[in-house]
Amino acid sequence: MTTASPHAHGVHFGRTDVQNVGMGVGIVALVAGVLAFIPGITARYGELMFLGPDSHAMLFGLFQVSILLNIVQLVIGGTGWAMSRSEMGARRFLMGAGALYIILSIYGLSVGVDSAANFLSLNMTDSWTLLVVGVLMIAAGWMFSRHLAEDRK
Repeated sequence: MTTASPHAHGVHFGRTDVQNVGMGVGIVALVAGVLAFIPGITARYGELMFLGPDSHAMLFGLFQVSILLNIVQLVIGGTGWAMSRSEMGARRFLMGAGALYIILSIYGLSVGVDSAANFLSLNMTDSWTLLVVGVLMIAAGWMFSRHLAEDRK
């Protein structure tokens, strides 16, 4: 087997590792967005608001959610699922959505939980989770697609 074979870069069933990771992240975001609309999985569901810090619904009792935040998660998940059809699309999704999550995290940490500027209804658990997930997404996008530059040489 040479290094040019499909298996040298982690291709399985016609999909590369970066595509699999991008697809997985997209699916997890879609599932989180859907679950946040289900009473019982989301505690205090009656307090779910469209936006703002007054939405006190809690996904799994940990993550403060609003309808707008759920829609954002669904859009990010759908984008990840669609972009992961190609290697470069998956890489761009992981890097771009990872950067977006980091920006949202910094925003959430800087405005505070009870601030009127907290339009997405982010609590501290949301913000720290977004930061960690964003960093991991960027790292995965870079790590699993390093070979793309090597293949062009």
